[in-house]
Amino acid sequence: MIPTKVYYICIDVLSVIVPFIFSFYPGLRFDKKWKYAFPALIIPAIFFILWDFGYTYLGVWGFNNRYLLGLQIFNLPIEEILFFICIPYACLFTYFALDKLTFKKYKPGTEKKLGYVFGILCLILAIIYFHKLYTVATFTLLGGFLIYVGSKSTLSLSKFIKVYSLLLIPFFIVNGILTGSGLPEPIVWYNAKEQIGLRILTIPIEDFFYGMLLILQTVYLFEYFQKKVK
Repeated sequence: MIPTKVYYICIDVLSVIVPFIFSFYPGLRFDKKWKYAFPALIIPAIFFILWDFGYTYLGVWGFNNRYLLGLQIFNLPIEEILFFICIPYACLFTYFALDKLTFKKYKPGTEKKLGYVFGILCLILAIIYFHKLYTVATFTLLGGFLIYVGSKSTLSLSKFIKVYSLLLIPFFIVNGILTGSGLPEPIVWYNAKEQIGLRILTIPIEDFFYGMLLILQTVYLFEYFQKKVK
């Protein structure tokens, strides 16, 4: 029987352990890309940790001590801080592996409309739900970043969307557990007043777009740093 105190840290470790091991696989050698990957991980992590700290302080969301080790940094559980490294690493590895082994090469410059259309839709939702702190922040930041990425030629948005759609499979497992699927109570709780109120199973609809923003920033920076040195 696994102690409940280690549930969240186990989620972090189990999410990253396989991608980390396969980073050394001869056919991939993702470890040789770490000099681009680590800055691409750290920069969004700092942004999201600060966001997390602010919204935890405001009571937009919070954490169930029953599932935590009890170690904190900036009043955030150590598990939550590691989440912003472990999950993006696993997702970036998946993006890299699929790009190298499966996907054909895309031409990022042909996809500006995709970023603008989805970005504007997100901003419209942010306006509609301007009084919901989680909703307005998520859709405003994602909408703005989609428009920004669409205006550049560094990243193929259609390729990213295909990868992210595949990442939704483990996303359902990880976020499902964190929000209470299969547990007596959630590991991470949300203030219902600060979100739309729509959920897929136990997962707030905003989480899907929050996750997209986190991974999109990471992938964009990874591609940017690689092209910058060429």
